[in-house]
Amino acid sequence: MDFSSDSKTSDGKPWNLKFSSWNINGIRAWVDKNAHSYLTAENPDIFCVQETKCEKSKLPAELNVEGYKSYWLSGDKSGYSGTGMYCKKEPVGVTYGIGDEEHDAEGRVITAEFDKFYFVTVYVPNSGRKLVRLEYRMKWEAAFREYIKGLDAKKPVVLCGDLNVAHKEIDLQNPKSNKKNAGFTQEERDQFSELLEAGFIDTYRELYPDQLKAYTFWTYMMNARAKDVGWRLDYFVISERLKSSLCDSVIRKEVMGSDHCPITCFMNIE
Repeated sequence: MDFSSDSKTSDGKPWNLKFSSWNINGIRAWVDKNAHSYLTAENPDIFCVQETKCEKSKLPAELNVEGYKSYWLSGDKSGYSGTGMYCKKEPVGVTYGIGDEEHDAEGRVITAEFDKFYFVTVYVPNSGRKLVRLEYRMKWEAAFREYIKGLDAKKPVVLCGDLNVAHKEIDLQNPKSNKKNAGFTQEERDQFSELLEAGFIDTYRELYPDQLKAYTFWTYMMNARAKDVGWRLDYFVISERLKSSLCDSVIRKEVMGSDHCPITCFMNIE
């Protein structure tokens, strides 16, 4: 697979930073499938994973990749949630969670600070079958949005991860039958709209507002991936003032190894 790009900013500057993100749905199974070879093939400057489902002490040795420093966060509950971040350039600092005890037990957020920007990866809580966690999800969304706004007040933010929401009807195959299902309730969609209205950009829709079949997740049931019956749940979201730095935002549908596929963002940040 060719992961190269000659993309440029709107004023003609070539990209100088490549970021990738992937909900890997269990890091040990992901390694068993040799899907971690994607990292060296894509060769991003920062690579983030969500839903690792693994305590740091039990991470496979294969995850030590030359040329990268890695950071891991697991939740209090074993085999659940969890996030990771690989960086070529060592950050100024790394923090875990959002500084809120109510929301930091599940290992969902890692933030790396660099000279010119903050880089955040997140695995947003799923509202669950019959929306059993929707009320909690709303509390999470409000707290996380305030956290991101707080970072943005200091320097621009690049946010990536599984946001567990298909924002618009174009972002999933069957919108009408999913309006009361987790990931496409009006409440969840409104929360994402609020984040964007707070000064952020959905990079993919900024560049490809009308692109159909732009999915990043397919259930393992009913041969959904082969039929391309999916959802766009994974995003790169950036501060509005980084809009002129955006070169491209792409979905790596052809990469296998999870029920999600990776996404990659190309930027020029000088």
